[in-house]
Amino acid sequence: MIAAMMTAANLGARVTGWGFVIFVVGSLAWSLLGFFTGQTNLLATNVFLTLVNLIGVWRWLGRQRAYEDGGKSAETASRNSRYPNLFTATGISGMPVVTADGRPVGKAVEALVACDTGYVSYVVVASDGLAGIAETLRAVVREDIRFTCERLELVCDLDRFEALPSLGDGDWPAAPAGLQGALSL
Repeated sequence: MIAAMMTAANLGARVTGWGFVIFVVGSLAWSLLGFFTGQTNLLATNVFLTLVNLIGVWRWLGRQRAYEDGGKSAETASRNSRYPNLFTATGISGMPVVTADGRPVGKAVEALVACDTGYVSYVVVASDGLAGIAETLRAVVREDIRFTCERLELVCDLDRFEALPSLGDGDWPAAPAGLQGALSL
């Protein structure tokens, strides 16, 4: 159960990787029980699960951890350089979103990037709700958000943000409200 919570919480490569380590220990223990009690189905299932869990360990404590560490090192190096401060694109997801005076609004769920320019078109912000239940998703145009290294700040006022139409699950627009009619081909 602990391993399941660690992997389901998606708290980063290390936590997820160590969740898979716990899964490996559990599947090895069940494999041994199956072997010593002659339960071939239990043995076969858990040998397979051990292999799957070892792939999870390799992926999360190996490759994904290296990716996250690389991104973090670039972020840290940028703070002490003459170049602009950086944060990873994957870091946008989960960043707190606040008003200009620091009041919490919600969290960033995703940023949509224009393929031709590489610039952020809009950020999807989740507000209200608890743990993803009954939350409201809104597409906030890039110009209405200021990016900082630790959070995203609304440049628009809270009333304008709350007036944005809510997005349906899995049905997000090509452009946020207000931009859809402004773009011409």
